[in-house]
Amino acid sequence: MARINTNIASLIAQRNLATSNADLGVRLQRLSTGLRLNRGADDPAGLITSERLRSNLRGIEQGVKNAERASSVIATTEGSLTEVSELLNSIKSLVVEAANSGAFSAAELDANQRQIDSAIDSITRISNTASFADLKLLNGELGYTLSGVDATEVTKATVNGAQFLERSNIQVDVEVIESAQQASLYLRGDFSSNPPFNPPGVDGQLLSTVTVRVAGGAGIQELTFTSGTTLDEMVTAINAVGAATGVRAERVSGADVTSGIRIFSSEYGSKPFVSVERVGSTGGFLDNGLVRLIDNGDPATLDYTNGAIVESATRDTGKDVVALINGALGTGRGLSIASKTSELDVDLLLDEAFATAVSGTPSTFHITGGGSLYQLGPEVNASQQINVGVQSIASSRLGGTLNNLAAGGTEFQFLSSLKSGGANSLATKNFISASRILETSIDEISTLRGRLGAFERNTLQTNIRSLESALENVTSANSQIRDADFAAETSALTRAQILTNAGTSVLATANASAQSVLQLLG
Repeated sequence: MARINTNIASLIAQRNLATSNADLGVRLQRLSTGLRLNRGADDPAGLITSERLRSNLRGIEQGVKNAERASSVIATTEGSLTEVSELLNSIKSLVVEAANSGAFSAAELDANQRQIDSAIDSITRISNTASFADLKLLNGELGYTLSGVDATEVTKATVNGAQFLERSNIQVDVEVIESAQQASLYLRGDFSSNPPFNPPGVDGQLLSTVTVRVAGGAGIQELTFTSGTTLDEMVTAINAVGAATGVRAERVSGADVTSGIRIFSSEYGSKPFVSVERVGSTGGFLDNGLVRLIDNGDPATLDYTNGAIVESATRDTGKDVVALINGALGTGRGLSIASKTSELDVDLLLDEAFATAVSGTPSTFHITGGGSLYQLGPEVNASQQINVGVQSIASSRLGGTLNNLAAGGTEFQFLSSLKSGGANSLATKNFISASRILETSIDEISTLRGRLGAFERNTLQTNIRSLESALENVTSANSQIRDADFAAETSALTRAQILTNAGTSVLATANASAQSVLQLLG
């Protein structure tokens, strides 16, 4: 058929040429941008997935940066703590040296005191000045704020970590379920009874001469008591060497001499012990008179004649406090209790009266804020955040220790008490109390360094490696969706160029085909 009003061949050629031109444009765009996805029409589903991956990549990249910056903060903090450790060790050597007072003059002790004052001032100065980009590290700014701590129940509270989630504060409930106990042996005083003593004696007076070896956590001493020595005199003698043994003694009942005496460790917990052994052949009455409570029973139930409550013994160990902290069973050590859960990491020193009584009523306080929050993951949620507390290491806050006072009673003392004019300065000769405070201070700094080191090594460094691995994999997945394959696109470009050229030639031929009608007109 020969028609000139409609050129179907030309329309077909135009349509295919337009398709080839569009495909050529796509190949040129991809090769010029390096991307397979340049707009949503290229791959709608792929674009949605790619954008999600790109968002995740930005979060991962920032998570790595956050962890690296946190690591720098921790490293700076530990550098300052290292200097504090050195200062504490130097103070300890000075105190140990000063304790050798028989070989040192007053002028030398005064010189040691000046060095101690300087070192303590340096510790406080480090506490106040250690910083990272204007962020104070050791002055308590990164510690937690506590409210409602009852000093008659909780002597010292250290919060190492807390997850607030969406709460403005965290309530902490501490309930003692098993009391802390000292190691205790009981010597009955009802020596007139027959049996178990044969022949019977006088209540409250030793039946025969006896030499006993008294041992505790601090050391061993031998004491000899003659026949007829009263139990009160025995108590006085044991207490006189208490600093050398770590063992004390007291009447079980102040008014009743037949109640006997209690010989006990100065410290609470499963580590302290007390041992009273008879030396030699005399003093056999101790074999029947010295007992301990079975399974660290309640001292209020003491009954020398009840074999279900007491048993003959020459040695006993104490018992650590057992308590629930927000329903979680804590780890006790003497009067101290610690709990570490995903929500709360806390160390508490309980008051003696509170830790040795099971009342069923918890002690309650609140964590109202503070700590340092580290965002370590790509998403802002609690599972990808760590909250760490760094308490003040100023001398007035470091080394809190419950020490016995010469006048009687106890007092909670800190490192600052070792300065001139303090309760434990060298002039007071309270070397044992000073040494205890220093040991606590050294332990606190070492524990803090270890905790921060563990955080850096086990949390930050592993987090960085994990995120870097995720970054590689997510980047690879996004590249497969979004990036252009140059080999495939170059091949497709060549095809599109050939089709475009061929389409142009065909269109020219189709447009010229209508001219053949002129031959029919002759």
